[in-house]
Amino acid sequence: MESIRYVALGDSYTIGTGLADESQNFPSLLARKLREESGIEVALVNLGVNGYTTSDLIREELPVARGLRPELVTILIGANDLVQGSNESTYRIRLVSIYDALGSMGSPARRVLALSIPDFSGLPGAAPFGSARELRSRIDAFNGVAQSEAASRDFRYIDITAISRQAGDTNGWVAADGLHPGPAQHRAIADQLWTFLDPVIKER
Repeated sequence: MESIRYVALGDSYTIGTGLADESQNFPSLLARKLREESGIEVALVNLGVNGYTTSDLIREELPVARGLRPELVTILIGANDLVQGSNESTYRIRLVSIYDALGSMGSPARRVLALSIPDFSGLPGAAPFGSARELRSRIDAFNGVAQSEAASRDFRYIDITAISRQAGDTNGWVAADGLHPGPAQHRAIADQLWTFLDPVIKER
């Protein structure tokens, strides 16, 4: 059976902090969707770690990813840089390092999916990190950096921030911790990713 190596890079959003089971996180759901829709076996390695910043990803995740030589990559990183006070310039420098490393791993650019940072600014768990208005503004600024750097490498930039800003009253939309996406939001993210990935996989 045909197979594909999928590496998911990131932080709590990628590993699924707040979910009852890691099988509910968006990388697991995307891998399942890929198997079901294409018949391709997916070898998923989720390297996401709760609390990781771009620096942590560079130090801990990239060396592992290089050894795996992934054929599909998702990357979602930056929320912890933001809440720890990093500015846009520092974020860009580190993101450039990450994106350049991904570009050197041999994965087709169209199969590197760069995800925007979800908007957590209005959630109860975000209160210690600043005002909702300030957080939202900084999230948008960081996402602008990620979008421009992804575009310059022909990576697929996927806006999941709009998904996170949808009504939070949906059952399971927000995790019980009041900060992270719940299972319903992870499903919506995976569905959004599949709309970009489906035509790419058909070119295989």
